[in-house]
Amino acid sequence: MNREIRKGSLLLAEPFMLDPNFKRSVILLCDHEQEDGSLGFILNKSLDLKINDLLEDFPDFDSIMYYGGPVQTDTIHYVHNVGDLLEDSLEVAKGIYWGGDFDKLKFLISSQLILPHNIRFFVGYSGWSSGQLSEELKFGSWVDASVHSNYVFKTKPKSLWQMVMNKKGNTYSVIAQMPDAITWN
Repeated sequence: MNREIRKGSLLLAEPFMLDPNFKRSVILLCDHEQEDGSLGFILNKSLDLKINDLLEDFPDFDSIMYYGGPVQTDTIHYVHNVGDLLEDSLEVAKGIYWGGDFDKLKFLISSQLILPHNIRFFVGYSGWSSGQLSEELKFGSWVDASVHSNYVFKTKPKSLWQMVMNKKGNTYSVIAQMPDAITWN
């Protein structure tokens, strides 16, 4: 039985999901309002891009970009662990913040007060209309999990889905060991 989903939850794609946007994805849910829908970012799909490849007027910063999801892929978003250091940030979960003043972000990066291990940048986001995520959870498309800031900022993206699934224990530990492609069985 799924616990109540709220902002700060993780959503793990069920192991047989075929949608290439979400296959074996781990999504950090940053906003979950019943009437307005839900929004999150895929944590484990890195892109072969850096932030400076996309933004010309950004300080030189060696930070990998991530594919946040298929919605508005012409936008850039970020989550970080610097909290109140970056005004207008929204706390998503303990030690995880979303957004904040963009000019202040550039200043903090230029001043080396924010380093690559403090922040993740995303192209696009994952979004659900009102009630859509609840329906997908009932259908079994997603497995909910608790978040820890280490999942976002310290865990290697390629091993994140398997690690979080394994930490859920019981049947999920068995699911975590399943090969990515059924033909590998």
